Amino acid sequence: MKRPILIHPDPRLKKVAAPVEDISDELRKLSDDMLETMYDAPGIGLAAPQIGILQRLIVLDCVKEEGETPRPLVMFNPEIVAASDETSVYEEGCLSIPEQYAEVTRPAEVTVRWMDRDGNAQEESFDKLWATCVQHEIDHLEGKLFIDYVSPMRRQMITRKSQKLKRERARG
Repeated sequence: MKRPILIHPDPRLKKVAAPVEDISDELRKLSDDMLETMYDAPGIGLAAPQIGILQRLIVLDCVKEEGETPRPLVMFNPEIVAASDETSVYEEGCLSIPEQYAEVTRPAEVTVRWMDRDGNAQEESFDKLWATCVQHEIDHLEGKLFIDYVSPMRRQMITRKSQKLKRERARG
């Protein structure tokens, strides 16, 4: 089931999400809904706070090439356990800040530990777009948006555009 995505500014997007204590069928269903919502948007990542659920759950799939097999990842309680000193810059966007993009510098490689849908501990290193995406989604769990990395003036401009879009959609 597709879920509505919160649009910035929304106070829920700035809150820290609670750890997932127990992976229930309800949370597995939520992760399925999140993947459906993400693919439909279309996007490459989605965090539970973006649909108004303040729990530490993200989904991502950075496979974008036609004909390549999708690789949906569901991460409960993801945490970065290692990050490279080397950085990379990507133009980031966000499903909660539609049609707005900004260059963000982040570690080029990260190692992430999380629990999968079955409650098994997983750990994997990511680079390129996957590294950027997983860091962007984990930021959401901390109440942080990609625009928090840009200059205050640019952030204000993006926020104003987002508010305008939000009003237009509300009149819809």
